[in-house]
Amino acid sequence: MIDYSRFKYVKVDKADGICTITLNRPEALNSFGPVLHPELEDVFEDVAKDEEAKVVVLTGAGKAFSAGGDIKEMQRRIVDPTAPRVDIQGARRLIYNLLGVQQPIIAAVNGHAVGLGATVALFCDIVIAADNARIGDPHVSVGLVAGDGGAVIWPLLIGINKAKELLMTGDLLTTAEAERIGLINHVVPADQVMPKSMEMAKRLAGGATQAIRWTKLSVNKVLRERVNLVLETSLGVEFLSMTMDDHAEAVNAFVEKRAPNYKGS
Repeated sequence: MIDYSRFKYVKVDKADGICTITLNRPEALNSFGPVLHPELEDVFEDVAKDEEAKVVVLTGAGKAFSAGGDIKEMQRRIVDPTAPRVDIQGARRLIYNLLGVQQPIIAAVNGHAVGLGATVALFCDIVIAADNARIGDPHVSVGLVAGDGGAVIWPLLIGINKAKELLMTGDLLTTAEAERIGLINHVVPADQVMPKSMEMAKRLAGGATQAIRWTKLSVNKVLRERVNLVLETSLGVEFLSMTMDDHAEAVNAFVEKRAPNYKGS
């Protein structure tokens, strides 16, 4: 039996073959960073080996699924380059560990899913979202490349040109629009996100386990191929963009609640 009690920022519950993973940093809208990110890396690795788990449901505590990057931590990193941060190996490991989960994963998007939060949700197998939530990848809004998985998954789901438009503008979508363009699977009233997700989870948990897992394995060959093609480059240029003046300007402007003045450097 796998012991999940060591995790502080990820909560894990199991019942009837369903493993529910909750991003548990609600005071920061479940934003990633040097505390939540490594725990999520590890929990995906653990659940992949958990023989008691037939289906995984991933959700967020509080009012958000995940706000993605933590702006305060970004500003701290700009002021102090020695401050704790997620390194490129951790960013890479998160995506590969998520893909390594053999069980079907349902993203129960209870609130906004932004940046890396959107990426993690979209790498899941089925996405069920609240009708009052928004989803998008606004890396460019803080002067960063959409490198931690957005450049991989968005074009696969909605086509290259539409993906480029949304990734280059950083626009957030209503979940109704996201469902319309095929980005996510289902939109339900906010109070029905978990019931709908658990209904789907129970259906999959009661199905032919190996047939379901091997179907996922087969379809995900395409996703793995795209990850291998794109992720190293996109992460490399994202981490390079963290050193640019435009990133510092964007973060400071966000904190100061003003429009950024980009210089292209």
